[in-house]
Amino acid sequence: MELKVIAYARNGHTDKFGIPRQSREESPILTQIVFEPEYNVAEALRGIEGFSHLWLLWGFSKGGSASWSPTVRPPRLGGNRRMGVFATRSPFRPNPIGLSSVRLIEVRRTDVRCTKDGQRSESTKEGRLELIVSGADVLDGTPIYDIKPYLSFSDSHEEARNGFAEETKDYELEVLRNDVRCTKEALAEEWGVPADVAEDILYILRQDPRPGYQTDPEREYKLDYGGWRVAFNVRREDVRCTKDGAESTKDEGRFPKSQVYIRSIYKVGYDTMKPR
Repeated sequence: MELKVIAYARNGHTDKFGIPRQSREESPILTQIVFEPEYNVAEALRGIEGFSHLWLLWGFSKGGSASWSPTVRPPRLGGNRRMGVFATRSPFRPNPIGLSSVRLIEVRRTDVRCTKDGQRSESTKEGRLELIVSGADVLDGTPIYDIKPYLSFSDSHEEARNGFAEETKDYELEVLRNDVRCTKEALAEEWGVPADVAEDILYILRQDPRPGYQTDPEREYKLDYGGWRVAFNVRREDVRCTKDGAESTKDEGRFPKSQVYIRSIYKVGYDTMKPR
């Protein structure tokens, strides 16, 4: 069976480090789904605007492997526990195929024209078809193989169990700058980061993009997103929780309190494909 690429995803994720590990409803990150010429047909999208959410079937363009292993080490479990590959969403699979549930924001048609001096100008009356979606956990340039509507009455299961993923589903970090909670306004004021890009960066950092086995508080990480590079490190304070909920250093029930410390943000030398 040959899978045909119907479209490509375009967004600010120019490197796989920092891509959310799951598609999430609360994600502010926008992605353009840009159709290939053969599938750039308005009739193929007739009725799609009536659906709030879609399924994207896509290919892992980076990070996959020609071989596969029956077990993998999920990053959220610290990178030391092995689970069956079919019990995870790891990219290291027999077939490097991903599936994401996303929110449909807009159906857009963009007509790209050239002016007399050769400059490109755009209007939205006719021409290239695009879908703008939020919540996609994909790299810029990811091939899209298919798009299907999400149906709440058949695709949602209230009684569903989350297996070992339940342990970390609410895991989130606090993002700080100079020991103060960081906001998109602060990023704009100190470094000139556009508000929409700043909001995305803060979301990505809260999700903790590090591999689970890297816990050195002095290690500096660099994250590229939307044409900006963020240098940061993560500090973790281990505390214990008593039966009445009070914090202690003796009782059972350990949980981590971690913070992301932003060290610097600066513009890098390439243009982002982040949707506007």
